[in-house]
Amino acid sequence: MRRTSRARLRNSEQLPHPIAAAKRPWDARLAHNLVTPLKDSWVTPNHLTTMRLFVGLAAAAAFAPGTYGWSNVAALLLFLSNFLDHADGELARISGKSSRIGHLYDIASDAAVTILTFIAMGVGVAATPSIDVELSPALLGAISGTAIALIFLLRMRKEEVLGKTATQQAYFAGFETEDVLYLLPLVTLCNGIAPFLLAASICAPLFAAWVAIDYWGALRRIRRVPRGVAG
Repeated sequence: MRRTSRARLRNSEQLPHPIAAAKRPWDARLAHNLVTPLKDSWVTPNHLTTMRLFVGLAAAAAFAPGTYGWSNVAALLLFLSNFLDHADGELARISGKSSRIGHLYDIASDAAVTILTFIAMGVGVAATPSIDVELSPALLGAISGTAIALIFLLRMRKEEVLGKTATQQAYFAGFETEDVLYLLPLVTLCNGIAPFLLAASICAPLFAAWVAIDYWGALRRIRRVPRGVAG
């Protein structure tokens, strides 16, 4: 019965295409249009995931020097990496080339890019003589990146259990909460990496704790569903 309920939740996501498209964020729509020509090609979602990983690692490396120019290059690379993270998922969805290994590879790539990028931001802040931060900037970056990676992981786990509708983010005018990362080029243009990193080191762990509590609460509610009702 429990499996039947979960299947219905997943099936409820199969909205008519015009309605579903209207509810999707702009980056997902753009990624869908760009990868559609690759649907029947030799390109697989794992190819795009690998590209996303390399671009993300390049972004992390560019943050490390801490200079104004390299920080702006890094922000643009991270912008592209985040977009590619949508592209591999869209290709998997429309081509039917999804796999468990690919899913795990995508999760591992997300975690590696996120954690290393924030650590590199901290290294860059520490390398800037004009910025004085009491705590280790690299430690602040590690805390921020790990918390954000944990948020993504818990949301994916909740989606696997309850379906995508259970993890719907705040949505406004075609943008979701996570799209705030696309504003990072503005942060680097304003030379605001240090305050951004400090804010992330405070807010990300708090939000991760809230997501964890919500996730475990959802699991408890599922376990309490009577078998007769679920079946």
